Amino acid sequence: MSGSDIGIKVENLTKIFGHGDNEVRVLEGASFEVKKGEFAALVAPSGAGKTTLLMMIGCVIKPTAGKIWLGEELVWDEDRWVIDDVRKIRREKIGFIFQAHYLIPFLTVFENVTLVPQTIGWSKERYEKKAMELLEYFDIADKRDFLPSQLSGGQNQRVAIARALANEPQIILADEPTAALDMERAVNVVKMLKKITVEQNVAIIMVTHDERMLPYCDKILSIEHRKVVTKDPKEIKIV
Repeated sequence: MSGSDIGIKVENLTKIFGHGDNEVRVLEGASFEVKKGEFAALVAPSGAGKTTLLMMIGCVIKPTAGKIWLGEELVWDEDRWVIDDVRKIRREKIGFIFQAHYLIPFLTVFENVTLVPQTIGWSKERYEKKAMELLEYFDIADKRDFLPSQLSGGQNQRVAIARALANEPQIILADEPTAALDMERAVNVVKMLKKITVEQNVAIIMVTHDERMLPYCDKILSIEHRKVVTKDPKEIKIV
C-alpha cells in the first residue's frame, strides 16, 4: 500500500452479526478512503451501521472480512489483525470523540487531557506542553484545574476534543459529537473540527444525523444498501 496522503482506507469491508437464522448483515463489500486533511461526514438511517463502521476503523470491533488501512499501515486483512498490539494503535494513532464527553469526573480538565499521552509514555514536559497548547487553542486554559462538573456542556465537549487530540493522532473518529448541543454550539464544534483537519493534516470521520453540518465537510460517506457511497456535500440539498 502506497500513498502518504491516505488517512483511512477500507476495501470490501463486511460485518455480519450472528449466524444462520439470526444473521444480520450490516455492511457488505464497503470501500472508501479519507485522505489526510479531509473532513468526512458519515450519514445513514439509524441502525444502518454507522457506529459499527466507526468502531471497526477504530480497531475496537473486528470486521468479518475486508481490509483496513490507517495511514500506510494495513491493520486488518480479511480475517485477522495484522498489527501486534491493537490497543497501542488506538492509543497512538486514533482520537475518539463521542456524543457524551465521557470525561473522568474526578480528574481535572488538565488531568483528563494529559491521561492518554501519559499512558503511551510521553515525557512530563511533552504532555504538559501539549495539553496547555490545546487548552489555549480551545480557549479553556483558565479552566485547567476545574472538574468536568464545574463546566458547561460546550466547555466539556471542547475538553473532550482536546483530549482526543492530545496524543497527536493521525485519525479522529467522532460519533455524533454535536447531538447534545444547540445549533450555535454544534456549528462551533464542527468548524473547530474542520479547522483541526486542515491545520493538523488529520483525517476525520464524523457521524451525524444533522444535515445542517454537511456543508462544513469535504465529503459525505453515505451507507446505502450495506455499502458506502461517497458524495460531494455540494450535491446535497439541505431542506
